[in-house]
Amino acid sequence: MDADWTTEVPAKDRRVRRSRAALMRAAIALVGDRGTAAVPVSDIAETADVSRQVLYQQFGDRDALLLEAALDLVRRELLEGPLDGLSEAAPGDERAPMLALARHFATHRRFYRALLTSSSAFALNQALTSVFLPLNREGIGRMLGDRLGRQGVEDLAAFLTGGAGALVNAWVIEGPEPLDPEEFTDRLTAIRSVVTDLITKEPCR
Repeated sequence: MDADWTTEVPAKDRRVRRSRAALMRAAIALVGDRGTAAVPVSDIAETADVSRQVLYQQFGDRDALLLEAALDLVRRELLEGPLDGLSEAAPGDERAPMLALARHFATHRRFYRALLTSSSAFALNQALTSVFLPLNREGIGRMLGDRLGRQGVEDLAAFLTGGAGALVNAWVIEGPEPLDPEEFTDRLTAIRSVVTDLITKEPCR
């Protein structure tokens, strides 16, 4: 009896992981293709080749699935690759990861724009902030931890993360078609350079 239980659990876990991944891929593909977050649950389940019951069991509802799909996309394409180590980048060395970020949002523009103009917008912004805030916190702490203290670092990281998020949102929603990642990266790099100069400058006495 015990042997059967121990052999069944890993197989079940693999099935859960596969169905979750399939549902997230289906959600991204359908929302991106249709340009709206109002994709029927039945369509997502059918595309993922699972039942609606499985979708509800694993995510609760469509909005939760879309949010998790967006976070999974960011983690897979950015945090596990181009943005890894961004917080440790020296001034002038951050263009490549920032360009990767711009290309990511340009590539998946229709998916993100659909979410950012839906009822999921607030939750998505909160979730993305929770992903990118630690990167800014670490970088600012490394540069200014002694001068600002823990709360100061937290406040500045939140301020910069929110500002950058607002820029990305406006670019994704209102930018020209097609988006130009190179041009947007130039904008982000220029702003980052100015901010870095300001926050690392010794205060006047």
